[in-house]
Amino acid sequence: MIRKLVYGIGALGSSMLMASAAFAQEVAEAVAPVPNPGNNAWMMTSTVLVLLMILPGLALFYGGLTRSKNMLSTMTQIGATAALAMLVWVMWGYGLAFGPEGNEYISWGKFFLAGVTPDSTAATFTDEVISEYVFISFQMTFAAITAALVLGAVVERMKFAATMIFVIVWLTIVYFPIAHMVWEARGVFFAMGALDFAGGTVVHINAGVSALVAAFILGKRRGYPTEPMAPHSLTLTMVGTGLLWVGWFGFNAGSALEANGSAALAMINTFVATAAGGIFWMLTEKLMGHKGSALGFCSGVIAGLVAVTPAAGNSGPFGAIVLGAVASIICYFFVAKVKPKLGYDDSLDAFGIHGVGGIVGALGTAIVFAPSLGGPGGEDYVIGAQMMTQIFAVVATIVVSTIGTVIAIYIAKALTGLRVSEEEEVNGLDISEHGERAYN
Repeated sequence: MIRKLVYGIGALGSSMLMASAAFAQEVAEAVAPVPNPGNNAWMMTSTVLVLLMILPGLALFYGGLTRSKNMLSTMTQIGATAALAMLVWVMWGYGLAFGPEGNEYISWGKFFLAGVTPDSTAATFTDEVISEYVFISFQMTFAAITAALVLGAVVERMKFAATMIFVIVWLTIVYFPIAHMVWEARGVFFAMGALDFAGGTVVHINAGVSALVAAFILGKRRGYPTEPMAPHSLTLTMVGTGLLWVGWFGFNAGSALEANGSAALAMINTFVATAAGGIFWMLTEKLMGHKGSALGFCSGVIAGLVAVTPAAGNSGPFGAIVLGAVASIICYFFVAKVKPKLGYDDSLDAFGIHGVGGIVGALGTAIVFAPSLGGPGGEDYVIGAQMMTQIFAVVATIVVSTIGTVIAIYIAKALTGLRVSEEEEVNGLDISEHGERAYN
């Protein structure tokens, strides 16, 4: 009798322990991960900094480089493009790039942000999370500025209506798939181990190549290259350059998705690579028999920023300096020598700086990532193997950008026509497209 009582008590105890363990597991599963307030605050700040890059940064940078009769048109196209991209992003862009279902080329789900709530979270690169609304907003600004960058090659002659149609189609068939392939865990380039910290392929190669293709299809501006088409306000371009540099810290350091050491590395790299880019462009001008110019400094700053974008958290500071300097020199020759020789009208050098600088940065990342050169790669890192991966990602991005841009721009042409009339172009798009003047 006593033995049965002992066995009964033991069985009861085991059942209670099992029930307790099961209850503890259910409680653990029910407790949702909570965003780190510091990381959340940093990512909200970074998101606003990227918005600063677009309006007013890019608008002033591009606007100052145009002729005065097209100043408002250029700024309006950039602002409206960014706004339209934001609406498209929350309707279907986020779902196509980061949706819960999908494959290595595209995702789907969460269209119109279905199922996203203030309690929803998005994973970072560690075991931390941030608010999903913050992640959505951060990535939204990337889509907005990438679409706006493309316009640098087609300003002063493309219809506003055509621009808006082009942006919708281009984002859908070019930007969203590439963003998924590079930055989503199931993406083909992500799975291959391609290094793109903040958008060398997704943003700069994508935008630069698309800009070049659009410029070829659209044709040259009236009078190019025989008539003078000097920037009307390098003062505004310099202001825009400064705003872009400031905002780029959100772009690069924010891509760590946390306020951590990786963000700090991206921050210092964004300082020094950019500084090298500005100085080495002016030095190249001097070596080529010209005066070091304000426009050259601004162009070099942007070239340095572009090149360090994929390497921001993937390089040591001195590797970033070399990357910024090399990219600046190569971009100078594309802008000053290759473009005039080939005769294409990339109005504001979107391809010459963003496309070329993005390619240099994406390939250079494979080199500066090496620990022997101060990069954060592991001891078993092999430059050659990573370079092959980078080359594949770059070439694939160029192919997708080219084909998608051709489709998008011909759809816009079929629906509205691409170019304003000769008379409207001569009078300036400020008046012909918007009925306003930048200056009285």
